[in-house]
Amino acid sequence: MNINQPEKMTLLEKIKVKRPFIIAGPCSAETEQQVIDTAVNLSRDGNVDVLRAGIWKPRTRPGSFEGVGTVGLPWLQKAKEITGLPVAIEVANAKQAEEALDHEIDIVWIGARSTTNPFSVQEIANVLKGVDIPVWIKNPINPDLELWTGAVERIQQSGIRTIGLIHRGFHSYGDNEYRNTPMWNLAIEMRRRYPELLFINDPSHICGNRHMLAEVAQTAVDLAYDGLMIECHIDPDHAWSDSAQQITPDGLSKLLKKIHWVQFIENGETDEQLIRLRHQIDHMDDQIIELLSQRMVISDAIGAYKKEHNLSILQMKRWNEIMDRISRKGKDLMLSNEFIHQYFNAIHMESIRRQNKVINKKIDHLNN
Repeated sequence: MNINQPEKMTLLEKIKVKRPFIIAGPCSAETEQQVIDTAVNLSRDGNVDVLRAGIWKPRTRPGSFEGVGTVGLPWLQKAKEITGLPVAIEVANAKQAEEALDHEIDIVWIGARSTTNPFSVQEIANVLKGVDIPVWIKNPINPDLELWTGAVERIQQSGIRTIGLIHRGFHSYGDNEYRNTPMWNLAIEMRRRYPELLFINDPSHICGNRHMLAEVAQTAVDLAYDGLMIECHIDPDHAWSDSAQQITPDGLSKLLKKIHWVQFIENGETDEQLIRLRHQIDHMDDQIIELLSQRMVISDAIGAYKKEHNLSILQMKRWNEIMDRISRKGKDLMLSNEFIHQYFNAIHMESIRRQNKVINKKIDHLNN
């Protein structure tokens, strides 16, 4: 599928109708030449709709490169003048938001760390009040949809009419596969809450590396995201920040060509809608299986504890408490009581089977 679109659309028109919507650019603006060279190369094939670049970089620990600051804003203006690409930056406080407006930045986004702090979001919202500028909001670092929702509401209350959401993954302790675990089920729920908002996936921050970008980007496309934000650098191996997750503009072109874009066909048939829904079900089922596996590992540990303390496997009082609590929860979530009982009885029986196996293994070991 050719993702190129008519060039004469305004930015707001593109945000509303162009799919896929592609945002690309360096993690950090480092030098004027680096920004311009990257922008020129990104603009050549017409696939990129917005040039992004980090001006201020929030870092976990001091001593890391924290961005060039305000001096980099004119570089973006020059890149826009040369390429015609609108420009977007992250703002984390009122001062940065004011600087963005003073330098006629086209789009601002609120980063994951800022979304976590309602005071920061409100501070930015106050500055943007009465200004007609698109604002994108990244999910908070921690998996808390209420913080994400609250950030949207604060920006809405400031009068901003064009809001987008960026899913960049969530911090998950102990997960070594991703830099930030996607937790697709949470993103899907946020999409359900705000179906009218542009919904972008940021595979660069989810992966933290280049080799998984295509896989995560394809998953996002399969789940009907409206577009992608991908970090690109003219010389990624020598980038001043997050070099491992950035790709060259040529690499971006190759990546976009590999993606199957079928769901972006306008006025698609019902079958296409069904495929999207099934992709969502598949990812939710994966989440359920993983949680059930984790639950059974805990059941094994409980079995070992019961053996050591000479306790029976079936603790009826505890089981009744579980079923009462789950039944109330299920009712609140509009799940039938019959379904809840069948589902959790099956889980309980598997838990009993595993605990019994743990205890019998210890008995067999003693007999030997």
